Amino acid sequence: MVSIETLGSIGEDELLHRLAKYAPIGQLDDDTAILNLLSPTQLVINSDVFVESVHFSDLTTRPEDIGWRIIAATLSDLAATGCNKVIGVTISMVAPATTSWDWVEKTYNGLSSCLESYGGILLGGDCSGGKEKILAVTALGNVTTGKLHRNDARPGDWIVVSGPHGLSRLGLAILQNEVHDSNISFVLRQQAIRAHRRPKPRFDIINVLDQVRPKDTPWRIAGTDSSDGLFKSIQLLAKSSSCQAIIDQTALPFKADMASLNLQDKSQWVLHGGEDFELVLSLPPPWGKALLHADNQCRKIGVMVAENSISEHPDSVNSWTSTDNFFEFKHF
Repeated sequence: MVSIETLGSIGEDELLHRLAKYAPIGQLDDDTAILNLLSPTQLVINSDVFVESVHFSDLTTRPEDIGWRIIAATLSDLAATGCNKVIGVTISMVAPATTSWDWVEKTYNGLSSCLESYGGILLGGDCSGGKEKILAVTALGNVTTGKLHRNDARPGDWIVVSGPHGLSRLGLAILQNEVHDSNISFVLRQQAIRAHRRPKPRFDIINVLDQVRPKDTPWRIAGTDSSDGLFKSIQLLAKSSSCQAIIDQTALPFKADMASLNLQDKSQWVLHGGEDFELVLSLPPPWGKALLHADNQCRKIGVMVAENSISEHPDSVNSWTSTDNFFEFKHF
């Protein structure tokens, strides 16, 4: 009978010793991490907590992918505020004593791979026993170009997304056996599963925005990511900026292969599926046009208008209505 190493069997000291290999030599020797920050850059910090059965599950996600996802999701928030350089992350883990070392090792392999792809190091963290698995991530980065604020949208802005939506939700549906559409090709199936398991924070778009900014145009972009869904992201931009948003129904950002599928919920997945981790931007039209020219994955999906300029409808404030092929997202 093969003996499985668990966190209870190896103990805290051995666990910390093994986890130290994922950080630079000596980085985890102390209880704090000292950072040498370069002026005039600005420091951006974000924290996320991921709970088993709420944010991740071994039934749909392998440990390596769990590690990748928790880092990618946290880094995506940095990108959504204009960060273009990752400093590092801290990881705190709560897990039952029966948790296998193999699960921990594979999870850290995944998060290490994500850091290798997008920059930054493991700065530190903490470990504790508990009844369920919890992973808490704090990420730090620098802004060297310009910050993105949710409250910087203005009437007349273009609303641009950095890529298609709904693919991650399709991947989850496939993993949970919710869909049985024979028209889903093998390639699309694999793309959808990978989109769900291995999202990509869009730091590349921040660099493109800097490169294509029209001459003499001040840095002003409202931005967020679509981790909680495209609909909610646009609502947040509009509400924070005292604007309203009009979204073109014909411009919903489907992936081309997904648009042709006979899925009843596919429009809802695009609007509300979440976990796409694309950037949602509100920016001046000349800048938006330059961005679309530079990156063909980016799409204009609507415009910002002045608050109260959209006629009132009897619908609830959380709903959208269709008028002349446009969705109206109510500010509230």
